[in-house]
Amino acid sequence: MILVTGATGGLGSATIDFLLEKTAPANIAALVRNPEKAADLRAKGIEIRVGDYNDPASLVAAFTGVDKLYFVSGSDVATRAAQHHNVVEAAREAGVGHIVYTSFDRKTEDGSSPIAFVADSHLKTEQWVRESGISYTILQHGLYTDFLPMFLGEKVLETGVVYQPSGNGKAAFTLRSDMAKAGAEVLTAEGHAGKTYKIVADEAVSYADVAAILSEITGKSIQHVSPTADEYVQTLTGAGVPADFAGFFAAFALGIAAGEFENTQSDLAQLIGQKPTSVRDFLGKVYA
Repeated sequence: MILVTGATGGLGSATIDFLLEKTAPANIAALVRNPEKAADLRAKGIEIRVGDYNDPASLVAAFTGVDKLYFVSGSDVATRAAQHHNVVEAAREAGVGHIVYTSFDRKTEDGSSPIAFVADSHLKTEQWVRESGISYTILQHGLYTDFLPMFLGEKVLETGVVYQPSGNGKAAFTLRSDMAKAGAEVLTAEGHAGKTYKIVADEAVSYADVAAILSEITGKSIQHVSPTADEYVQTLTGAGVPADFAGFFAAFALGIAAGEFENTQSDLAQLIGQKPTSVRDFLGKVYA
């Protein structure tokens, strides 16, 4: 039995769709907090198990009888470390056979990077997984290409400005569906135990590159403006963006500026059997 956590989220649900191309629905279970949101999964023949990362007992019950656990990292950065510790301990108690953990790719691990607050829980979780005694595979994901429209802003074509404090830094933005396809491959094939894979695109782009691509696609003149982080946060909060979100966006932009996400030495193409989706192809579909 393969159990996918975060099954109603973007990554979890996409991974289940790819799993259904490789194995029968009877071999797949989905962990959800709210079963009412999982009607589409149930309709596909997926077994629904209810559990919450904050509730260890629910996790132990949900993980019982699971051969492979696709452990999607939590989205609440403030509580993620404690949640992830619950998941690993529950997997050990329930006798899970193998964990596939969705971590993130990074350059710096000494706490000095702009996104250290994000890295901390991932670094701890990787250590807990490796020390758990459970067979594992770690997937270090790049930044989601899917989030680019949000980072660019809904009025980017009107303003003609990509406003990000990322300097000349580049990132290997990676499409979520490519990540999901890689996850399904690891979950259904042999030879991945004890491996850590870089799940990133094979090309890194800057926001200036993104602006140039948008200009080509739309025929409009789009430029990248890189303010200071303080200016960026002030501008966003002045436009009504909550301060926590503005700070979060700024930290990732500064991470790009520092080269935290520029790695293109990737295992993705080998796992999915094709070239990863490029930023150009993605933006072409979104903005054409």
